[in-house]
Amino acid sequence: MSKLQTIIDDFEYLDDWEDRYRYVIEIGKALPEMPQAERTDANKVKGCASQVWLVAETEAGDPGDPVMLFRGESDAHIVRGLVAIVLAATSGQKASAVEALDEVELMSRLGLGEHLSTQRANGLRSMVARIKAHAMAARAG
Repeated sequence: MSKLQTIIDDFEYLDDWEDRYRYVIEIGKALPEMPQAERTDANKVKGCASQVWLVAETEAGDPGDPVMLFRGESDAHIVRGLVAIVLAATSGQKASAVEALDEVELMSRLGLGEHLSTQRANGLRSMVARIKAHAMAARAG
């Protein structure tokens, strides 16, 4: 079972927002820490209220649709959890699948969409846009 499917399944058991909120923070705590050397301005996601860093790589293989690998981190607990969810949905996937991600549908499916502040929703969009841009660039070669 994929990391994302595990997260989706876990969310199905959480009825109230407080439990979901705590679970998002737990998911974030499990995210591997990003080395200080990668926390650079070049890796910082613009448009996020809190600090978010993102690193993208590709696996060798199909140059037309490579497998994308992402690492990310945030200095804010809830945002770090959102980063972990997005990485679970995208890291290890082919670039074409990453480009097709519908983050609004994903957050809605998890029951988080209506609970994200405008600021967090905008930051999430910025992060996903950056991930999709990396995937498009990888497919273009």
